[in-house]
Amino acid sequence: MLHNDTFARRLRLQRLYHADDEHLFIVPLDHSITNGPIIAGAKLDTLVGQLTGNGVDAVVLHKGCLRHIQPRWFADTSLIVHLSASTTHAPDPDAKYLVASVEEAVRLGADGVSVHVNVGSDDEMRQIGDLATVAEACDRWSVPLLAMMYPRGPKIEDPKDPLVVAHAVSIAADLGADVVKTVYTGSVAEMAQVTRDCAVPIIAAGGARMASGQEVTSYVCDVLRAGAVGVAMGRNIFEATDPGAMARRVAGVLHSGPAGISELAAAG
Repeated sequence: MLHNDTFARRLRLQRLYHADDEHLFIVPLDHSITNGPIIAGAKLDTLVGQLTGNGVDAVVLHKGCLRHIQPRWFADTSLIVHLSASTTHAPDPDAKYLVASVEEAVRLGADGVSVHVNVGSDDEMRQIGDLATVAEACDRWSVPLLAMMYPRGPKIEDPKDPLVVAHAVSIAADLGADVVKTVYTGSVAEMAQVTRDCAVPIIAAGGARMASGQEVTSYVCDVLRAGAVGVAMGRNIFEATDPGAMARRVAGVLHSGPAGISELAAAG
């Protein structure tokens, strides 16, 4: 875990790393602005309640959702307010823009904020500018910043190219992020080079829906063996038959230590 200058920022970072000082398990629940409702026939409050107490260090939510969620869920799980948005219906879905501020997130009780940047998109210049602006506000308010950095857009031939992924995460580190979320390159050796070269901790995106819990377990093992500190896993958690059970499964891998990870990988 990084140690920043201010007491308040260190305190909030400590809250993010609930289970141990080295690993992070984040469940993004911010998909609804992009794709529409993420759960059918159930309330978001119920879903958040299923995740808390099952090893999830933090959930990512948009500000308005908090009106419908009970504060008690955040006794054991931290809140990250997502500041970026776009929809799949936009002329350029890769053009993320700010819909909330760090100050708003602080007023709402957040332990951190997140910003999404699509590196290589037509709108890259403004998104990187937004990231820098948010980073400065995070310094002012002593709030940890999670930068979600995706190689995505017309300039990107291979979004999992390790050189491109390394460039994307370095942008976040250079501009002041505390943690970077990015794509897994698909190779432990290639991803290990990305994590070694990055000055701040990396968490891997959960990616597309996987076929089984065992596939999820194997993926998390590979991510950790590559030197990432954890995962930001959304649909593989909230679309599971039992989101709480799947969260416990992932948390068990993340917090089992090197020996446990080796055993789980071998079993997979």
